[in-house]
Amino acid sequence: MHYQFFATCPRGLESLLEDELKSLHARQIKPTDGGVGFAGDMLLCYRANLESRIATRILLQVGKGRYSNEDELYQGAYKIDWAQWFEVEQDFMVKVTGVKCPLKSLEFATLRIKDAICDRFREEVGSRPSIDTREPEVRVHAYLGAEEYQLYVDTSGAALYQRGLRRASIEAPLRENLAAGILKLSGWQPGMPLLDPMCGSGTFLLEAAMMSLDIAPGSNRHFGFERLKNFNTGAWQSLLKQVKNRAKPVSFQAIYGSDVDLRAVRVTRQNLQQAGLLDAVQIAHRDFTEVVPPAAEGVLVANPPYGVRIGEDEDLAALYPKMGEALKKKFAGWNTYFLTNDMRLPKLMRLSPTKRTPLFNGPLECRVFEIKMVAGSNRKEKPNE
Repeated sequence: MHYQFFATCPRGLESLLEDELKSLHARQIKPTDGGVGFAGDMLLCYRANLESRIATRILLQVGKGRYSNEDELYQGAYKIDWAQWFEVEQDFMVKVTGVKCPLKSLEFATLRIKDAICDRFREEVGSRPSIDTREPEVRVHAYLGAEEYQLYVDTSGAALYQRGLRRASIEAPLRENLAAGILKLSGWQPGMPLLDPMCGSGTFLLEAAMMSLDIAPGSNRHFGFERLKNFNTGAWQSLLKQVKNRAKPVSFQAIYGSDVDLRAVRVTRQNLQQAGLLDAVQIAHRDFTEVVPPAAEGVLVANPPYGVRIGEDEDLAALYPKMGEALKKKFAGWNTYFLTNDMRLPKLMRLSPTKRTPLFNGPLECRVFEIKMVAGSNRKEKPNE
């Protein structure tokens, strides 16, 4: 049986998510702002949850229609046979997102949809399910547009960037699906030397190691679809086994990381060890300016500290020129990528970006600056200055 799905992702990565869904043989693929619609069977849904490096959630559409007030939303939600999706004993929550939504209060809309689900259960089975907004067994998502609503059951459970790998983190860690997206945007391929000289809690390194060894990002966690009534245990177990058998044995993958903060180095090492990936990566405690390129050419990715994390604009204004100098001196032949919400970065590094890709890190609007280090040609200053 075919269903309609919607995969959400960080804004700016929609086209990468579209490519991923194509490679999984999804049909009727429709990218939109913040995600991609697609169609397929439940096995495709299992596979997308298990294998997508870019998606945040995979939502299964259970209803849609037109509305202009809360009562019409209630009627729309009441029409759905919720008991075919989950048991009355399972607790649930409703999350509502509105874009150009005419209603005054999304909270009231949430309440009406919740009431409709409970009333429908009472009608069908004589009792109503409980609500749990912290760790519900089932999540229902409603998207309210200007005139249309869509209702979804969440098949992911915890967000997909929670790979079940990274136990420890330092402040403001980079989300895993954003890191995977930046690696893909950079054109890096497994086997190419990769360096993150500001590795923080090691997210780029973990994602790159998993890509290099063909480890599915969801192979160490559970999903929301496992709690739905139509869950096919046999099909899921066989898919999981097939994907786990595909993974390569862990060996060094020319992936290098370092950080000036010893605590970050320890946290990265701990995270790689817990993921069983420590042998795939080489880590060092080093200042950016001291880093030596591990190969004649490769890809450098970094998420430098920005105002939000450090709060010291003066410190950064002093750090960026030093970073720029180190790159010019040592990294000719490398392509470098910096994710930052500090738009001054290239100027202060005195380097000219070849590309600026807008991306959102949570609510923060950022840029990925691509700076290709070609010997002697990146300097902002004129040669005779």
